Amino acid sequence: MTNLVMKMLTHRKAGFAGAFVALLCAAALVTACGMLLDTGLRGAVAPERYAGAPVIVAGDQYARLTKESGKEKAKALTERRWIPASLAGEIARTPGVEKVVTEVTFPYAGFTAHGWESAGLTPFTLARGRAPEAPGEVVVDARHSGATIPGHRVVGVTAQALPSQDTLFFSTEEARRLAGRPGQLTAIGVFPQVDLTVRDAQVYTGAARGAVEFLDAENARIRLISLGGALGGTALIVAMLVVVGTFALSIQQRQREIALLRAVAATPRQVRRLISGEALAIGVAAGPLGAGAGILLGIWLHREFVGLGAVPANLPLVVGPFPPIAAFLCTVLAGLAAARLAARRVVSIRPVEALGEAGLPARRLPWSRIAAGLLVTAGAVVLTVVLASLTTEAASSPVTMLTALTWTIAVALLGPVLAVPFRVPGVTGHLARRNLRAGRKRMASVVTPLTLLIAVTCTSLFVQTTMEAATQRELDAGVRADHVIRGGTAADARRVPGVEAATAVLRTSVRVGLDKYTAQAVTPDGLGATMDLGVVAGSLARFGDRSAAVSSTAADRLDVAVGDRLSLLLGDGTPAQVEVAAVYARGLGFGDLTLPYALVSGHVDDPRGTVLVAGGDRTALERALPGATVLDHVVAIAPAASNAPATSNAPATAIAPATAIAPATSNAAVNYVAMGLIIAFCAIAVVNTLAMSTSARSRELALLRLVGTTRRQVLRMLRTETATALALSTALGTGIALVTLAAFSTGMTGSALPYVPPLTYLAVITAAAVLALTATAIPARFILRTPPAEALGTRE
Repeated sequence: MTNLVMKMLTHRKAGFAGAFVALLCAAALVTACGMLLDTGLRGAVAPERYAGAPVIVAGDQYARLTKESGKEKAKALTERRWIPASLAGEIARTPGVEKVVTEVTFPYAGFTAHGWESAGLTPFTLARGRAPEAPGEVVVDARHSGATIPGHRVVGVTAQALPSQDTLFFSTEEARRLAGRPGQLTAIGVFPQVDLTVRDAQVYTGAARGAVEFLDAENARIRLISLGGALGGTALIVAMLVVVGTFALSIQQRQREIALLRAVAATPRQVRRLISGEALAIGVAAGPLGAGAGILLGIWLHREFVGLGAVPANLPLVVGPFPPIAAFLCTVLAGLAAARLAARRVVSIRPVEALGEAGLPARRLPWSRIAAGLLVTAGAVVLTVVLASLTTEAASSPVTMLTALTWTIAVALLGPVLAVPFRVPGVTGHLARRNLRAGRKRMASVVTPLTLLIAVTCTSLFVQTTMEAATQRELDAGVRADHVIRGGTAADARRVPGVEAATAVLRTSVRVGLDKYTAQAVTPDGLGATMDLGVVAGSLARFGDRSAAVSSTAADRLDVAVGDRLSLLLGDGTPAQVEVAAVYARGLGFGDLTLPYALVSGHVDDPRGTVLVAGGDRTALERALPGATVLDHVVAIAPAASNAPATSNAPATAIAPATAIAPATSNAAVNYVAMGLIIAFCAIAVVNTLAMSTSARSRELALLRLVGTTRRQVLRMLRTETATALALSTALGTGIALVTLAAFSTGMTGSALPYVPPLTYLAVITAAAVLALTATAIPARFILRTPPAEALGTRE
């Protein structure tokens, strides 16, 4: 049997090349996704600033909840949890402790700022100058020697610089004042290494010091787990669909050969073993090569994510054996399953029927395939209804792509029924239509990857545009301010002549239980003059220091109404209880919850947010607030030209911030890069399938040449066939995307109308058309170079 398998592979190189390419690409994609997931699970960040301290005492950076079963669940906090300064004295009195170094860390003007008393943690030493002593004095790291800090005087330069962070030192008193956390510390370094048990804090040693130093890295690990899992699951479904389609086309082209084997007494079991052996050989050859290519792809993907700011550079990619091994096994199993599934009918029916179908394909589908197609269609309908009811990104993101893929699988199963060629005028149109009517299965095998490409691309792109457009609409309607200020204070803005109201705004997130909600913190005075949240219940007149306004979507999830009490955890894990004063409609533009500024400002890493100003003159504001950036209303709420680095661990299809003042969410560019891999795989499948389909028709095209058809007419006929398949695929793929997007938009925005930019949609269809026509024309031209008589005499 092994000898026969090898002869078959040698005899039909072109046909098996398509299956080899499909499996190789599948292995590469699964490997790359697996490396992201592995990095999220096993990746570690080495400490930099805390590398010189053997023990770090800091706050627990997780929100924890104990279930009724006694099992504890934890979620990473989005803001740093600080600890009481009094712990430093207690730790210093612990036997064995020789020295403690207190640390205050906060972002400032693009730097990571500290008090000079914590310089010994790394340690930092002065290369020149002196330590900061008075307000307005700073020390910069060696990388910024010669730099100027607006409003401050550089009095010293360190001899060291950290690889992943720009460091700035204030005097101890000034740093604690600017951090806005009186009586609290970021961390405490302990020398030498001793066993400690500290109340109200956690003890970190070894690699755990890196996790507490770089909170973004820990959140990035969680993001990679989510992204790698979602992308890997999508990749597996797409890969299986593509591989099954490729093997189905290969088996279809060999139907006569397999029928002859049956006719000369080969048993179904022997034929299955032969086909399985071929698939196994292709999988074993493609798997290692694909896994190797996948490692390179994973390295590139990690580098792109680092460049986009979604993954910190000091979270290195884990290159381990598990993803390539898993990809190899998945490739082999997918090939075996696809080959067995594709050959099921031709192997199971009687030899005479097999020969009859090889000569004249059956005009109707088997009932089992129709039943499977209807069952998958029913599943797609259910998923669509479920998607329309989902109102959060975490819930809707995985279901969105799954819904589109399920509809595509239904199209693949029912493809020969749906592949009805329409009438095309002219001689070549007549030939194309006759060919397509006679080869519906072949047409269906071409339509499926084209439909998959269009549906996946449109869904991936227009989920983003739909959410961005909805967010933009709410901001356009809700922002009443004339100016938006960055780097200034509301108190300073209110003193400017002509200013009617100034609202300070901070962006953060909170947790209710362990569920995360986006939130904004605002000062209540003059709020109505600067923003309109679209209140639908209650009144912002009741908004005070211990109250909150809740978006209608969040109110439904939390099951709260006006007057109810709501317990939550602020960004740094501090518990708080607020009373719901109002429910508003514009949650996409302004966040799930609106909280008092006084409640939140002491619990965020960076208390400097934005200020919305009603009235006043821009020039006067810039003069009164030196160093601040003042934007006009139109500029401030215009869609961003580029997306800021992500700050949330949102899933693969999450939205990007639309404007300068929108709630911070994940980076859309990251999602485009991630889904771009799936789209590229679909594009390769289109080219692969069309090339296989065209190459297998060399004898048919030779016959047409012999009966007088010119090369130009043959090429025109093939282009017409491809255009017909493309038109059908465009209708099906667009329909799948629209149904999926309408359901997504209904749940997430309340409107069933997604936003589809016409030029972007046209570019998608044009790209699909160019791919399809090119993949048909190139092999056809090679075939037509061979004289017809020679082509008929050669074996495929």
